[in-house]
Amino acid sequence: MKIPFAALALGSIVLLAPSCVTKKKYAALQASKETVMNRLEECSRGSDACRGDKAVLEARLAELQNKNDHLRDQVAQLNGTNAALLNNVSQMATLTKQEATNLERSLEQIREQDLRIRTLQDALTKKDSVTLALVVSLKSSLGNLNDTDVVVNVEKSVVFIELSDKMLFKSGSTELSPRAKEVLSKVATVLNDKPDQEVLVEGHTDNVPISRECYKDNWDLSASRAITITRVLQKEYQVDPSRISATGRSEYVPKAGNDTADGRSTNRRIRIVILPKLDQFYGMIEDGLKKAAGSSPLTASRSARCWCCAHPSSARCMCPV
Repeated sequence: MKIPFAALALGSIVLLAPSCVTKKKYAALQASKETVMNRLEECSRGSDACRGDKAVLEARLAELQNKNDHLRDQVAQLNGTNAALLNNVSQMATLTKQEATNLERSLEQIREQDLRIRTLQDALTKKDSVTLALVVSLKSSLGNLNDTDVVVNVEKSVVFIELSDKMLFKSGSTELSPRAKEVLSKVATVLNDKPDQEVLVEGHTDNVPISRECYKDNWDLSASRAITITRVLQKEYQVDPSRISATGRSEYVPKAGNDTADGRSTNRRIRIVILPKLDQFYGMIEDGLKKAAGSSPLTASRSARCWCCAHPSSARCMCPV
């Protein structure tokens, strides 16, 4: 990494400072140097994070392109079969009525299968685009958080935000860390932006038995941690408590094996589940698509159409939005 000339110059000045400036000025220069170096490190971390996100998106794009190529090959094969059958029809001098009926039925089945494949291909592309757009929208609301600490996912119109145990709590405790308050304030912003949606806070542990007298077992610890998160969201960030449910899942819904330290660390987590109504979920998707599109030249043409069926007039669209 190239170090900015200003940082080198400032460092040189600080090294030479004791011989030509007062202690007060030296201290000020030293503080300026530290500020510049801290900003440099911050920029380096941001750059690494962006490269990581880019690699993930490129891998996802390659996967989708492979699926698309596979479906195109199937369509081409069916089109070839269709063309061959039509050619055979033209070469037949005479056909009985039953043979003609059977042939027409076969052609119709091929056309239906071709349409089904194209429909599935379009649905797959739209589903992946919508899910990615919604995740982008939620991550932008959460801010620049470390992906290893906060994971956002969308499945069947349900939004999952998973927070790692090591970021939130001390070992075997329900006492929140300072870092936890920062993250929960951003999560609360997302929740308060969607005031009509239900929220479920789940506590999860590994399978190591708790050894503290204040907790009977992992059921007790997981439920207590979920309740702690719920209280903070309510009392410090004004999330409506009537929307929130807290539950403990103990060790029984693991994400990884408990036979390694990394697996146990993955299993110790808090999961916040946002349960929107169907029309609200579509609204979140539209917001996500707008943020993902940004200043793209396609944005204007898309905004005039229904995101679901691409109908040119939303007033006549029959989608359940």
